[in-house]
Parts: sequence; structure tokens; C-alpha cells
Amino acid sequence: MNTAVQPPEQLAGSWDLIVLGSGAAAFAAANTAACKGLSVLMLEKSPHFGGTSAISGGAVWIFDSDQARAAGIQDSVEAIRTYLKKTIGAGYKPELVDAFIRHGREALGFLEQHTELAYALRPFSPDYYPLEDGATDRGRALEMVEYDGRRLGTRFKQLRRPPEGMLLFGGMMVNRVDIQHFLSFRRSPRSLWHCIKLMARYGLDRLGHERGTRLTVGNAMIARLATSAFERGVELWLESSAESLLVENGRVVGVRVRKNGQTLQVRARAGVVCAMGGFAAGEMAASFRPDTGSAHWTMSPASNDGAGLALGAEVDAATGEAMAANFFWAPVSVLQRPGGELERFPHLVTDRAKPGIIAVNRQGQRFTNEANSYHSFVQAMQRDGNTPCWLICDAEAMGRYGMGLARPNPVDNSALVKAGYLHRADSPQALAGALGIDAQGLAATLAQYNEDVRAGVDRQFGKGSTSYNQSLGDPHHQPNPCLAPLGRAPWYAIRVDTGDLGSARGLVTDANANVLDRQGQPIAGLYAAGNDMNSIMDGTYPGPGITLGPGLTFGYLAACHAANHLQANL
Repeated sequence: MNTAVQPPEQLAGSWDLIVLGSGAAAFAAANTAACKGLSVLMLEKSPHFGGTSAISGGAVWIFDSDQARAAGIQDSVEAIRTYLKKTIGAGYKPELVDAFIRHGREALGFLEQHTELAYALRPFSPDYYPLEDGATDRGRALEMVEYDGRRLGTRFKQLRRPPEGMLLFGGMMVNRVDIQHFLSFRRSPRSLWHCIKLMARYGLDRLGHERGTRLTVGNAMIARLATSAFERGVELWLESSAESLLVENGRVVGVRVRKNGQTLQVRARAGVVCAMGGFAAGEMAASFRPDTGSAHWTMSPASNDGAGLALGAEVDAATGEAMAANFFWAPVSVLQRPGGELERFPHLVTDRAKPGIIAVNRQGQRFTNEANSYHSFVQAMQRDGNTPCWLICDAEAMGRYGMGLARPNPVDNSALVKAGYLHRADSPQALAGALGIDAQGLAATLAQYNEDVRAGVDRQFGKGSTSYNQSLGDPHHQPNPCLAPLGRAPWYAIRVDTGDLGSARGLVTDANANVLDRQGQPIAGLYAAGNDMNSIMDGTYPGPGITLGPGLTFGYLAACHAANHLQANL
């Protein structure tokens, strides 16, 4: 019998605040605390920092930001409350929504003033439901300003790399503006010059780096926050898993962490912030998803396995219930690489809304407005057996816009065809046969769609009828930037399954991001932010950046509350 005695746990040290995770909410909490003079330890279980935030679009949705004020945009509390009440519905929680509205500008302004975080107002970025009362076409969505990854020094290699499908030429990051320039470079000298400059910078980068150092979107956001955190003395331990909470006299005072094969104790004088990205990649995820009888893919890193909810369960923390959705949905296609690894591509803004691209189900029929938000698109997939579905386009649309991982002209996409990711056929009938969908249904769909295109209006689903739809279309294509006929061979298709960008169900908190127990009382010393915090949107998706905006805000509020506790007990 093995009678070996386990070595006692070692106390690895004490800090004012311990932050679990390394995404946007985690770095917001860490930077805020460090700026207020607190010592901070961050624990990340993976070998890379940044979490889902690092591979996100990086946009934030904030009410009445300094950027909006500078642009002369006048929004009102009444308007945004009305819009959120309409879009969130029964799950609207006034205390949390009001905290977000009241402190969002404050949080973003603080982080921009005290860190390298920098956002610019999107000139035109409608809310996802622009026809609802209180919606606006501009003023709430902010775009991340690009960043030089070399500022991270040796830490640059530890920053989570975006998926290959989100990079050009094997390692070059692009944002929404860059993508439009690449789509327009044959028609616009200005766009051509923009692309030439990007490629020249990328070529120089690859002389000394494994990928481009010009960072955009979520990668730039995390790099900016991380650079500032490291400069302020925040410690980050990678490959360090929080195993359980330390609780004394009803207060969370630290964490047991597994690091380098040892279990260590790390103590926190002000509190512990759970910001580990939710549970979308964990075993529990399947039990909270609708069963569509088809594949489902998450864009969350494997480390987002629900550890935050497990820690909360130790102290009887409440979790969200009866939500509009437990996840933030996104349609995803999957390529199997020659080595067997799977590459996932989220169809967010680059293809579905473009002219000449439609989505059909097994019956060969369209089932929704392809230009609606990714969250709404998947909700339509989940209804009436529309999983999987296929994005279909003709040679004209493929040449102009590409689709999924397939790139527009002059890129050769034959490798994707050979891999079975991209289907190509000489006729709609042949394409239907290759996909196993109803050929007559597809023929009827194309006939009706093309007839509508000639009329300039999608009479079936209204593609291109809203400002949000049009913002994702082709601004050079008129009269409707989202509509063009399909008729030029060869024909192309990509299979799309349901997917998600992360989980919405999390630990219930108050307006200070303090986790509540099942009796509704704050658990002293325990906070949650980001996707570990139960979504204040209740699993709805009102606009671009509605996860990162609240993530930054409540990460900031958690640190402020913890700092105030520490100050009061000195």
C-alpha cells in the first residue's frame, strides 16, 4: 500500500488583489488596482495570455464615451435604457444596466488615461437592432487603435496568437478598415496604397518575428493593457491553475494554485477577481446548449472550461438562470488541416452580408436575413432544423469578397477545395448534389432571390434593408450594398455549423461586480467580471462590443471596490 505523505502546501506570497484570468476584464481589474497602488498577481492556466479577448474583434460598446462627446454625438440615458429594455426583454436588470451606463465612460476614460489603452469612435456602426426604439447608428461602438507588439518585448511571444483564418499571408493582422481596403484595392488607388504599406510593414516584421507585430482588434487591446500592467509591476503567472478558494471567517482571502506540479497558496488582502472567460470550452457547455442534432464549435480557448463557476460553487455563489441564451452565438465553419488539426472560422462580418452570398438549409431554402448579426443568424439556424447550413456564392462574389477562409482574387483557393472545406461546382444542380441538399429547392431559391435582386429589394427576408445590414455590405455596390444576383459559374459553398464566441451564463454579481450567494448576499472578497460574470445583457446581443464593454467596466468596478475595502481596513 502506498503510504506516501503529500508535502504541505507552500505559501507562495501575499498580494493585495489576485486576478484569475488574463483577458480584457482581468487586465482592466489588474491595471485599475495597480494604478490605485495595490499589488496584483494574475494567474493564467494556459501558456499564453489574452484569452478570448485576444482573438476577438476588440470593439467596445460604451454609452456617452469621451470619443462620442468629442464627435458632438448626443445620446441619452433614456434612449439607451429604452433600447436595452427592448432587446434584453424579461432579463433586464436595472441595477446592473444602470451601473454599466453610469460607469462605462468613467471606466474607459480611467484606463485610457492611466494605461496605453486607446479607442477611436467608429464613424458608422449601427446597433444590431437598428429599428428598435432607442437604437443609434453611431456613437456607442468604439474601435481599437492599432498597436506595435514590439512594445511587449519578450512577452510578445506569450500573447495569444489569433487563429490562422483571421490572419493574412500567414501572420498579418487586419481590422475592418484594412479588410475593406483589400476588397477595394483594384478599384481605389487610396486602398491600393494602404495595402502596399501594410504588406511592406509585414515583410519587415517577418525578418525578425514569427508573425506581424502590427496588432489590431483584440490582440492590440490585450497588448496595450498588458504592456501597462507589466510596467506597473503586475505579476503574471502562466500555466498556473486556480484549484480552490481560501476562505477565512466568511471572506475569500486567497487561492490554492497548481503551478509547476506543486500546490501553492497565494493570499489576497483585498480580494479575488474571477475573470477566466466562462465555460464555453468546458464539459458543462453541452448541457446548456440547444440540441440541434448537428456539430457545434466554440471559439473559446480550451482554458475557458468553467473554473470560475466551480470556484463560485465552493462558496454557494449564485449563477444565472432562465436566460435568453447561455452563449453568445456565432456561425462557424471548420477546416481540417493535413495534420488533422481543426481550424475554426467565425462568420462574423466578412462574408454573409456581401452581395451575391446567401445561406440555405438542407432543403436548399434560405431561412433568414444573412446580413443580420451573427447572434441572430445562429438563433435562426437553431429554429426549424436549419443546421447545418451552407453559404453559397457564385464566381463573381467569390472573386470580389471571398467567403470564410477562401480569399478573393487573385488568391488560389484550390487547396481549400481539395481539403473539402470549399465546395466548387459548374452548376447549382451539381453543387446541390455535392452538398446533399435539395436541388429543386435550391433552384427555386435562386430564381426567387435573383428576381428580388433585380427589383432591388429582398422581399423574403429584407437583406440590406437596415443600416446595420448596409454597414456590412459593399459600399461600392449600388443600389443595395448587400444584394447582387448569383449566376456566374463556377459555384461555391461552405458548410456552416452553430458556434459561439463564449458563454453568457456566469456568477451573479451586484453593481460592484461583487459575487452574490444564493440568498442574494455579497460574498466578501470575491468578484467576477467578463464571461465569468453573468451577462448583464442576459445572453442577448444588442451591439458590437457588448461583452468587452461591460468586461472593462465591471473589471474596473471590481478593482475599485476591492481597493476601497483595503483602504478602509488599513
